[in-house]
Amino acid sequence: MVPIASARMYSWSPTLTAAWRRLLEWVAARAGVEMKVLELADPYPLEELWARDDLGCVFMCGYPWAMRADRPHLVAAPVPSPSRYGGRPIYFTDFVVRADSAYRTLEDTFGGRLAYSIEHSHSGYNAARFHLLAYRRPDRPTFYSKVLGPLHRQLPVIDAVLDGRADVGPVDAYGLDLLRRHGAERAQRVRVVASTVEAPSAPLVASPAVDAATRGRLTDALLAAHTAPELAQTLDELLVARFVAAKPDAFDVMVERQRQAEAAGYPRLA
Repeated sequence: MVPIASARMYSWSPTLTAAWRRLLEWVAARAGVEMKVLELADPYPLEELWARDDLGCVFMCGYPWAMRADRPHLVAAPVPSPSRYGGRPIYFTDFVVRADSAYRTLEDTFGGRLAYSIEHSHSGYNAARFHLLAYRRPDRPTFYSKVLGPLHRQLPVIDAVLDGRADVGPVDAYGLDLLRRHGAERAQRVRVVASTVEAPSAPLVASPAVDAATRGRLTDALLAAHTAPELAQTLDELLVARFVAAKPDAFDVMVERQRQAEAAGYPRLA
């Protein structure tokens, strides 16, 4: 079996896809591991990718990882380089509206239309419903007149906001920062009105079929990536300061936020 590598979760533009490929090919070469770097186009679902048994170095959202009984092995996690991440392996969810809209706060969007990606996404769903708990009142059990989704990916959420089908949508802040870094036109036309509390960065994972020694070499390669001069430009393009070891219990907070939302009678975004 030749394991696969994929950064599909954050391949939000052609230039990002190319940069992730350079990084993953370097990791494979540094680790001495033969891997096939996949460039999967829409509409290939992320959940189908994560269900494969040949994952070698694949980005996976920490929320579905934490909920799985047969969890893939954690390889490493990125530390985003922008200052808002504080030099830690974390990210946020940003609620975005059209840049030319009149909305200034998240509460301004209440009564309008919200778009979301898919229920198993922390950034695109679970983090958003947990954040909205703080705004609930007895006279306001729901927030939006229409909820548009699942749209399956986060770029369609941004597009739904831009074309007027939705007023607001939650998106992965690191992904949005990557779009801005790569000059994507979409990113220039949206504005952030609120951000959630932090959550652990999406880890790179490997299937149980990949042996421990191979996983260890892949981890070592990722942890050394920031020391390689030949990768400096690529890491800059990917807004990655470095990679660190991923801790399994870090992702428990995502399931706890799910529990709190559902205990409050808020199983779905609305």
